[in-house]
Amino acid sequence: MRVLRRMAQLPAGDPERERLRAEVIEDHMPFARHIAQRYGGRGGAAEDFVQVAYVGLVKAVDNFDPEHGTGFPGYATPMIIGEIKRYFRDATWDVHVPRRMQELSGALRKATDILTSELGREPTLAELAAHLQADPEEVVEAMDAANVYTTASLDHPVGPGEEQTASLADFLGQEDSRFEAVINRQVLTEQVAALGDRDKRILLMRYFRGMTQAEIGAELGVSQMQVSRLLTRILRDLRTGFEPAPEEE
Repeated sequence: MRVLRRMAQLPAGDPERERLRAEVIEDHMPFARHIAQRYGGRGGAAEDFVQVAYVGLVKAVDNFDPEHGTGFPGYATPMIIGEIKRYFRDATWDVHVPRRMQELSGALRKATDILTSELGREPTLAELAAHLQADPEEVVEAMDAANVYTTASLDHPVGPGEEQTASLADFLGQEDSRFEAVINRQVLTEQVAALGDRDKRILLMRYFRGMTQAEIGAELGVSQMQVSRLLTRILRDLRTGFEPAPEEE
């Protein structure tokens, strides 16, 4: 944070500012890569997602305001994730289709799985349309759109020469939920550090000491209603670090 503050004080084009900017970007590249690895198995080359994450990181460094009160990881995380999601939405289809069809195509796959489980059979077109609250014609278009997104069968054999005894499924990893926990913990740590002393004390009493709002009020010399309002405001402030960055049209 000290480097970012120093950088913000220097004018654009200053050589020292550019050096500090490069330093911040390099220091946070492993953080951006960790985020990208959560999406690398969802289509497209994994390295492509990493490069897109770096783009989001650079944008975060260039737009971060140290005086805003939010720590840099808390600011950068939703921006990096937003950049990756835009890339996944717009750049990983072999043929460009409207965003509405892309979204409906993704919902269609989930709806098919849900209805198949509930009905014990493949759902009909009418059942899919009713579940998705879409016209049957739109569902047909979404089915066609799904065909332009290149996928490989998990049963596809891989291996050298004729000894292709393994399939892609044998190399399929599982999403590690600890990546999400690490990122969320880092963001939350930065958010809590930015709180005032009284807000930190209230969080400590409520969530670490298990004190009731009435007990907290007695400790601080305020009413239970005031404690309730303070907790609502504190939690609202903490959630700001987890809000996704607005998408650019």
